[in-house]
Amino acid sequence: MAASSTSPAPQRRPRADAERNRTRVLDAAREVFRARGDEAQMPEVARAAGVGVGTVYRHFPNRAALIAAVGEQRQAEIVEFGRTACLSRAKASEGLAAYLEHIGEVLGAERGLSASIEAAFGSAEPTGEGRAGAEDVAARLLARGKEEGTVRPDAEVGDVVMIVCGLAAVIRNDAGDWRRYVHNACAGLGTSG
Repeated sequence: MAASSTSPAPQRRPRADAERNRTRVLDAAREVFRARGDEAQMPEVARAAGVGVGTVYRHFPNRAALIAAVGEQRQAEIVEFGRTACLSRAKASEGLAAYLEHIGEVLGAERGLSASIEAAFGSAEPTGEGRAGAEDVAARLLARGKEEGTVRPDAEVGDVVMIVCGLAAVIRNDAGDWRRYVHNACAGLGTSG
């Protein structure tokens, strides 16, 4: 029996070279936005990736789409670090402190990228899967810390979100030692270790 003309077309996986090019573009864009901030443009990303500008636009139809993808990549890496390096810590309070310190290191190293995300979207705060993943890591660390007695019983995921927002502001505005901010915030949660 012949297939109906209304049946959906099978989903094809991207070709291996197309996937490699997309990864090269994302990696290059992250470096370019890190270094140049909101001044970075698509042709610079293409040059840094070693591809034509048409290849960049084939994967990312506009600059905002590229910035969003780079931000999602960064957030996925932060969440992965939380899952692999922080949830496995002997004490949840140490894991939470390591998670916040890692976020600070990433944001400190990538101020230009954060500025690009904020300029494109009005906020550098993660959304969607990235935010959900980050909140899941925080929730698991808090729950375990409460069981261990190393985290205040009234601590909530929203507290961790506020700490990260404050951390981002300290780094963005160069308003002091962000590591001291993290240490004090963790002490406030009862997580000073």
